[in-house]
Amino acid sequence: ISPGFAPLAGRIARASRVVNLHLPMLEAGLVARLAGSTPVVATHHDDVWLAGGALAPLQVKAVDASVAGALRRSAAVVVNNVDHAEHSRHYPLMRERRLLAIAPPCREREPAPAAFRETAGPHFGFLGRIAPEKGLHHLVDAFRTIPDPEARLLIAGDYSKVAGGSVVGALRARAGDDTRIRFTGFLADERVAGFYASLDAFALPSVAEESFGISQAEAMMLGVPSVASDAPGMRVPVSETGFGRLFPPGDARALAGALLDVAAYAPERRAEGGRDARARYGTDSCLDAYDALFQEAGAAQGAPA
Repeated sequence: ISPGFAPLAGRIARASRVVNLHLPMLEAGLVARLAGSTPVVATHHDDVWLAGGALAPLQVKAVDASVAGALRRSAAVVVNNVDHAEHSRHYPLMRERRLLAIAPPCREREPAPAAFRETAGPHFGFLGRIAPEKGLHHLVDAFRTIPDPEARLLIAGDYSKVAGGSVVGALRARAGDDTRIRFTGFLADERVAGFYASLDAFALPSVAEESFGISQAEAMMLGVPSVASDAPGMRVPVSETGFGRLFPPGDARALAGALLDVAAYAPERRAEGGRDARARYGTDSCLDAYDALFQEAGAAQGAPA
């Protein structure tokens, strides 16, 4: 909680040509109001979601009210994809504004050696926050139905500084005595490409809505097919490219089958899927779209270039 944040952001916004607010954010409505006549472009990533707690409903209502205030003052609203936006609590407000779908910038990493590869068996992996909404218990359950002793499940991501608390302890307990499951912890940026290169399939088993799933797209850009929950937003990279499989959220058996299926993709299909993902989700296309939008919003307001 930073009482000085909103006034500072407001002063900077009033001195700017355009202000880009990323939602959800507790202070978004106040910052949008303090921006004065500066055009606001809102980027709506997701609805706020909390795992539980006595104060969670009140917190969600407070953030939702602030987000709604920011959206009402926005000249345009950017979403990662319309599929996710249509299922947002804020969609009725978003569709009243100018609504644009721009995929988030996904980093095109240089190919690297498979630094986490241990055996010749299929390697499945996840990279992200080790948090309840990621549905990683379903991934562990699914992997444990695969009998191959050479198979590996690599779960990478920070579990020491997770807002709302990590579930790594529960996942370790769920993994039991299965020594094929690895928890790598936080990966420094220079190790991420080597992690992706070690995988035959990437898994995104989230049980809460995600607007896109940057990690799965970055894996796809390196030729790793994704298996994602068939839910708004996170299913879009797979459904747009056909590079991977979707499964019913929470269905561990279906998840296991999909992982084995895409792990068997031929090298040619992996190369084609990687090219398609890079063309769609590379950073340049995202930044070009934002640049054009900011230029237009500023020009419409008569702000100097």
